[in-house]
Order: sequence, then structure tokens, then C-alpha cells
Amino acid sequence: MAIQSPAIIAKPQRRVEQRPLESQIVKITRIDVYQLQYALHDRTYAWSGGHSVSSFTTSIVRVGTDEGLSGFGEVCPLGPAYMAAHARGVPAAIAEVGQALLGIDPTQLHALNTVMDRALGGHEYAKSGIDIACWDLVGRVANLPVATLLGGRLVDDYPLYRAISQDSPERMADSVARYRSEGYRRFQLKVGGQPDDDVARIRAVTRCLEAGDVLVADANTGWLPHQAIRVVNAVAGEDCYIEQPCPTLAECLVIREHTRLPMILDEVITGIGPLIHAAGFRAMDGINIKISRVGGLTKAREMRDLCERLGIVMTIEDSWGGDVATATIAHLAGSTRPEYLFTSTDFNSYVDVSIADDAPRRNQGRLRVPEGAGLGIHVDVKRLGEPVLTVR
Repeated sequence: MAIQSPAIIAKPQRRVEQRPLESQIVKITRIDVYQLQYALHDRTYAWSGGHSVSSFTTSIVRVGTDEGLSGFGEVCPLGPAYMAAHARGVPAAIAEVGQALLGIDPTQLHALNTVMDRALGGHEYAKSGIDIACWDLVGRVANLPVATLLGGRLVDDYPLYRAISQDSPERMADSVARYRSEGYRRFQLKVGGQPDDDVARIRAVTRCLEAGDVLVADANTGWLPHQAIRVVNAVAGEDCYIEQPCPTLAECLVIREHTRLPMILDEVITGIGPLIHAAGFRAMDGINIKISRVGGLTKAREMRDLCERLGIVMTIEDSWGGDVATATIAHLAGSTRPEYLFTSTDFNSYVDVSIADDAPRRNQGRLRVPEGAGLGIHVDVKRLGEPVLTVR
């Protein structure tokens, strides 16, 4: 018996009127860079090597389109001596890449980053401000939060850490107690000084920890290997993490061989290549992803997704910042699987300037992920003053 094929009936298609493709493309027509001065509520922030700051310059990057939309990003180096970044480099680098970006569709993020990388080698921190501003723009065009665009909002809020400026053991322990009263349960202790002093700092703080508290002893590359070995051996019985003991991955691997304490890498994780290299050596249990250091949200998301596959926990943060940086961090953290989000921080609570009244604010040591379109905040341009650079 012959088998007949079922008849295929073509349904009439409803005619959809389409605008010409060219008219649907949003184009960058202007880039502005504003610079503001932040001062610290705690007056001074000190870390390894005798470095300290009491104020610093942040750059707010505004990307405008022919549709009248604007997106914002923030780049805030922690002074000129931490990372390969400095505040005056931001407008200078954007002046180099800006003309190449005019006429580019800011919603085509991979293409946009390719244009920036071809126009200027390195200087990822400066490019990050443009990349973040374009993520903000994409969200506003799509009427979706950046967290949704980054893979989906997985948590409503998440735990924060508080950085404890390097000081005497007693004062650092007092600072931990003070910030715990404000709701923080995770503390990043700035060490990286003389080994005996650092051992005393770690022990003083661990004695005042409570159940559920988490302590990270962050050397910020400040120890020589022999010093780091002394410290990790001396505190072997304490409940803490060791973060970036030495400047190079090779040196950190030596320290990892000498301790059973979990290790976090920060300063050597400058992009996805170094992350893959370090993971190949099983060099760490966690990493810090500083968004501006790696070039913005586009590249930070790649690293975040890889860490989730490799089982590496993450502190998602930046070098420093205010309202825009804090909102940016919140979207990446809020779209990260919670078991891999080790912690994060709320930089806008450290500084004395606010430029967005609806920026996320901490509540009992936690930060809520913004729900509005784009970064979900509204920057008051009047508070920014005049731009130090305009490309148009």
C-alpha cells in the first residue's frame, strides 16, 4: 500500500511593515568624560608597601546616541600606584579610541570591544568605562536590567565584605567589631607588612570573629616568598583565607605548596588568559574579578562564566568607585550563581560623593541588585560638572 505524504498547507503570512535596517541602528554620537574627587569617610585607606590614600579621582564616562539615549560607566583607579592605571590616563586613552567609536552601534558589544582593542593596545581600565556605559545603553534600549542581559538575575541581594585598612592589630580588631555592628560578616584584612606584625593582626582579628564571619588576609603582593611562608605557617590553625601573598603567580604557587589555607588570587588575574593559566596550575580556590582591570563587563562576564565551570569562587568588585561602579558590580554579582559568589563590596559607602540618589545602598551587610533598565540608576548630570573630554 502506498503511503501518501501529508499535504503541506501554507498559511497566509501577515504582512509586517519593517523600517529600513539603517533606521533601526542606534549610533554613538558623543562620548563625555567627567572627573570627580572622592574623599573617604574613614579618612585613610592603607595597604601593603606603605601605600595609602585619603582621596582619589574617579572618571564618569557618558556615551550618547543619535536617539538621545545616554549610558554611564565609571573608572576609579586607587591612586597611581595600584594596578597599571591612573586617573589622568582615562581621558587620554578615551581620546585615542573615541573617534573610532563614533557611528558604531553601542548594542553590538563584541564588535565595539574589537574596535577599541584595534584602536588602542592595552589600557583595559580606560576602555572599561565605555564598555560599561554601552551595557547601560543596551539595557535602556531593551528596557531590561543589565543583570538580565548578563544571564539573568539569580539573587535579589548578596553579602558584602568590608576592607579593613592596615593599622595596629588592636585598631583593626576594633574596626571589625564596628563594621559587624553595621551588618557586615565578611572582612578583608589588609596585611602585607612585616611578618610578625601581620601574624599579630590576623590573630587579633580571628579572636574576635563570631560564627558565620569570614576573614581574608589580603597581602596585596606585599610579601617576599620567605615572609609569606613564615606568615602562613604561623597562622596555619586560624580560620582565614590568604589573598595574593606575592607579586607573581610563580611565587604564589610556592606559598600554596606551604599552606593548607585556601588561597585567593587578585592582582595577577588581569584577564581570561591569566585566569586560564593560573587555573591550569590549580593555583587558587578563588579569584577577585575587578571589572575595570579586565576591560569592562563584556570581558568580566567571560571570566565569571569560566569560573563557574571550573568551580572557582569569585569576589566580584572593582579597584574603587562610587554609585555607578557599585551598581555595575551589583548587576554582575546578581547574575552570578550564588554558590560561586564569594563576596563583593559597596564602594559608594566608603566615599563622600553621590551622583545617583537611587543607587543601591547596603542594608545589614547586603546589597540589593537594581531592578530598573540598564544599570537601574539615574545619574544626576548636574553633579558631574563640566566634562574634561568630549568626543563628538
